Amino acid sequence: MPSQEKAIVVKNLSRRFGDFKAVDNISFEVNRGEIFGFLGPNGAGKSTTIRMLNGLLLPTSGEGQVGGFDIITENAQIKDHIGYMSQKFSLYEDLTAEENLNFFGGVYGLPPARLPERITEVLCLVGLEERRRDLTRTLPLGLKQRLALASAIIHEPSILFLDEATSGVDPISRRNFWDLIYAMAEEGRTILVTTHYMEEAEFCDRLVLIYQGHIIAQGTPSQLKGEVQETILEVFPDELDGALELIKQLPQVSEAAVFGSGLHVSTRQPEETAPAIRDALAAHQIAFGDIEQVPPSLEDAFISLVQRAGEA
Repeated sequence: MPSQEKAIVVKNLSRRFGDFKAVDNISFEVNRGEIFGFLGPNGAGKSTTIRMLNGLLLPTSGEGQVGGFDIITENAQIKDHIGYMSQKFSLYEDLTAEENLNFFGGVYGLPPARLPERITEVLCLVGLEERRRDLTRTLPLGLKQRLALASAIIHEPSILFLDEATSGVDPISRRNFWDLIYAMAEEGRTILVTTHYMEEAEFCDRLVLIYQGHIIAQGTPSQLKGEVQETILEVFPDELDGALELIKQLPQVSEAAVFGSGLHVSTRQPEETAPAIRDALAAHQIAFGDIEQVPPSLEDAFISLVQRAGEA
């Protein structure tokens, strides 16, 4: 369970690149042992923020602490206490799994007497003990992902940054990866994860939503879903793309998007919208099932909050 002790504290953090403000005056806190999600579209400022927290990029203004260390004056010390994993795994393809871990253990300064035992520990943790002598290039993507995670935690960091670390892997591998994340959080590790998979965001204890460099919402997944002011209608048309374009043009509709095998339609006028959808689809001979009101999903909240921020 997360504690109330703060692992990450960010206050009024900003980063400019010339005239472009990639991160604009953001503030948030992450508790120790918490799985904290960082959500936003591409270019929102997620990776820039993580690079500042990792000590790889100095902020233009603002302040922050990671593991009690100042991100400006003590950024070198931060690197000893964190693990970092991105979607571009930093693995050496021509080394075995064990050799990769031996290399990264040395880079992180793990004592030689401790290293063999620690390699075995992390291989067992990620389920790669029997593949330790396999060349990395021969491993399936899901196993490379696990090896990259093992490399990121070989030095037993207390804080782990996962930047789009599950991108491109299959759903089963992604679910298995999240089982490992839960296990590490249970051990007291703090985990900050960026992802564009909404089902992953549901697994986080708390989330922030960043858009165009600004934090526009933060809270638990339930709290963010509670921010949706529109009613959500669900419809399952036979022609998904054609129906989506028709429904988006209806004046009663705030937003419509594909959700699973159907559509989620946001509206502030549900009594008028459902008949309008029926009429539009029937006029174009698109078959559909019942139109039902459903609770907002996290994806609905994401779309609604981004749309609201864009209108502000």
